Amino acid sequence: MDDDAVFKALADASRRQLLDRLHERNGQTLSALCEDLDMSRQAVAKHLAILEEANLISSEKHGREKLHFINAVPINGIAERWINKFEQRHLNTLSALKKVLEGEGGQ
Repeated sequence: MDDDAVFKALADASRRQLLDRLHERNGQTLSALCEDLDMSRQAVAKHLAILEEANLISSEKHGREKLHFINAVPINGIAERWINKFEQRHLNTLSALKKVLEGEGGQ
């Protein structure tokens, strides 16, 4: 997994918005993703290309249409590597603090 490509792709609000739209309804066409956006079709297509390069989406041809699907695996990899390890330390600290406070409160 290329963390740099994933972080770069997620750094842009428009790309996050496209991911949110795919999360709400997976398997959309470019036209459907463009609806109600203040972006040109070409801009949306460029954002989708960056998301696909980062493996955050995939696409499939169905006849004349190209459907786009979200791929949460790279985001989960980021969460496991960068968020969960910090969260675990935080939880361990809170647990230790709880034990100390309960020990003081019981005396």
